[in-house]
Amino acid sequence: MTDQSTTDRDHVTEPLQADKSLGELISELTSDLGHLFRQEVQLAKAEAREEVKQVGKGAGMLAGAGLSAWLALVMLSLTAAWLLDKGLDRAVSFLIVGLIWAVIGAVLAIVGKKQVALARPLPETVQTLKEDAQWVKAQKS
Repeated sequence: MTDQSTTDRDHVTEPLQADKSLGELISELTSDLGHLFRQEVQLAKAEAREEVKQVGKGAGMLAGAGLSAWLALVMLSLTAAWLLDKGLDRAVSFLIVGLIWAVIGAVLAIVGKKQVALARPLPETVQTLKEDAQWVKAQKS
């Protein structure tokens, strides 16, 4: 009758690749790590290219929209100041319109700063790097 725990323990200590020397195993591990690193760099490049392309398109559209909106706001601001001028002094009318735009600009700056702080670049690359680190740890043990 054989002891099952002894058999399992002996099986656990057997090398997975018994026919390879330690030097060959280290060489293979180094080669695998190099290949893995190159794949991670390629993934990061592809991800970054796609993000830059998307951001470039969006930035162009936003620039056009911003210019159009700015021209519209100038005209609407002049109209508002002109209407206020009917009941108030001209300088006070333009001051009121200017202060309204200053408040709007401050609110937009605060909201925009919060949005930029929430950005997380290259999410897939970060995740795969974490997985790779776990794989390397598993290879060491």
